[in-house]
Amino acid sequence: MIFLVRHGEAAASWGEAADPGLSDRGHRQASAAAEALIAAGATHPVTSPMARCRETSQAFERATGRTAPVDSRISEIETPAGLDDRSAWLRDVMTGRWSEAGHDFSPWRQAAFEAVNNAKDGTVFFSHFVAINAIVGMLDGEEDVVVFRPMHCSITRLERVDGQLFVAERGEEGESRVL
Repeated sequence: MIFLVRHGEAAASWGEAADPGLSDRGHRQASAAAEALIAAGATHPVTSPMARCRETSQAFERATGRTAPVDSRISEIETPAGLDDRSAWLRDVMTGRWSEAGHDFSPWRQAAFEAVNNAKDGTVFFSHFVAINAIVGMLDGEEDVVVFRPMHCSITRLERVDGQLFVAERGEEGESRVL
């Protein structure tokens, strides 16, 4: 089993701050996720370089005594240079399909997929809403940017059968602040 965990609730939105840490609620979510991950057999943490993911992984790291290496391939979606309003841009991207995004995200999506696909069983990736959607979409053959709405600290489970990775269970869904 491989696990994809969306970071806990951030202290600020993506449009308000470039790299916010977690809110108090986000820290509580991270602690609950760590307990659930350990019970499910997760053993090897990997984190996005963004503060909210690094802080989410810390509860798991403390509980397991393992340090999460940082992997930029599972970081936030690449933002094209020269944008005046990142939030408006992301809202537009999230309502469409990858082929309509106005930017070629294929290398970013492929790198995120390869990071997960090449991981050993028990690995848990602390990542982001859009990155998790990109990976799940690739595994499920979906072209929409948003294929589901993972809540903060939701746990998506991937399984490998005969060398092929597939989505065994999507994380808990619902409305949560993305922008």
